[in-house]
Amino acid sequence: MTETELKALGVVRDADLKPLTTFAVPAEAKFYAEVKSLDELRRLLSHPELSCEQRLVLGGGSNILFTKDFEGLVIGMRIDFLEELGETEQSRTIRVGAGRSWGQLVDELIERGWSGLENLALVPGTVGGAAVQNIGAYGLEVAERIVKVECLDARTLEPRVFDVSECDYGYRSSIFKSDQYADLIVLSVVFELPKTFEPRIAYKELAAFFDGKMPQMPAEVAEAVKSIRRKKLPDPAVIPNAGSFFKNPVVTRIKQRHLLEDMPQLVSYPLAGGRAKLAAGWLIEAVGMKGRRVGDAAVYERQALVLVNYGNATGEQIMALAAEVASKVRLRFGVKLEPEPVII
Repeated sequence: MTETELKALGVVRDADLKPLTTFAVPAEAKFYAEVKSLDELRRLLSHPELSCEQRLVLGGGSNILFTKDFEGLVIGMRIDFLEELGETEQSRTIRVGAGRSWGQLVDELIERGWSGLENLALVPGTVGGAAVQNIGAYGLEVAERIVKVECLDARTLEPRVFDVSECDYGYRSSIFKSDQYADLIVLSVVFELPKTFEPRIAYKELAAFFDGKMPQMPAEVAEAVKSIRRKKLPDPAVIPNAGSFFKNPVVTRIKQRHLLEDMPQLVSYPLAGGRAKLAAGWLIEAVGMKGRRVGDAAVYERQALVLVNYGNATGEQIMALAAEVASKVRLRFGVKLEPEPVII
């Protein structure tokens, strides 16, 4: 492609990805372009040379770790809008562009006095990323509020709409993370929000924050969540990180019982289907890895679930530390830790 063609499409060659991800590790993309509309996206994907490149959609860059350069096309998703689709006596329905900041969306809904997403305040990333990842925090998963996910098939350039029942949502998972649906690019998400405010504060830290009092407005829950998050999670703008690096492992109840017999203070939560969820942060701290630092890659000293970059760490160095953490947990507890971010 000539430089003139690249410029006409808004494409940058050998683009620096470091400022586009919250881990801030060095990496470059062969090609990079931002899209603010469906037409821009289609024009980009229909170019005969770019359509042959491997492709990666990047939202807020808060759930990804580059361990090397990306030899293909990185698309910066910037489709940003918020529209009301209608309401009933019980709920209101909104449609939001995939490129909208998740934190901005939650704050705007709070300002309107609308409930439904307040437990997910201050979660980094974009609306599209939230739908792909099924983000969750403090007793709420976003899948509980999603009605539809609207996508573009990058291969056919035709739109596809998925009802929430078709998205196969699970713990930090969806069909959009599978190889089978790798050609789908999320364009927008439709949410249904309850009109009646029903605070969810059973989560241990939220319950302690309110100490028996019942919040009357969604803003109260949002501010509580923000306060808790800020105390234990580093601000990526100050200390680069991608939030929780490991998923909380799910084991059988039998495995949970055996672990509790060996270590009664184990933090775990019962799940349906004879399963239990273990607190990955507790496991990491139990094997002495909290605060572990190798060069500028480290396990955050205030939250063992978070890996951080204290300045000049590379993606490979962070992954080496993650492997060390996972190895120690597996040796001690026989439990496998899996990364939550996308690893490139």
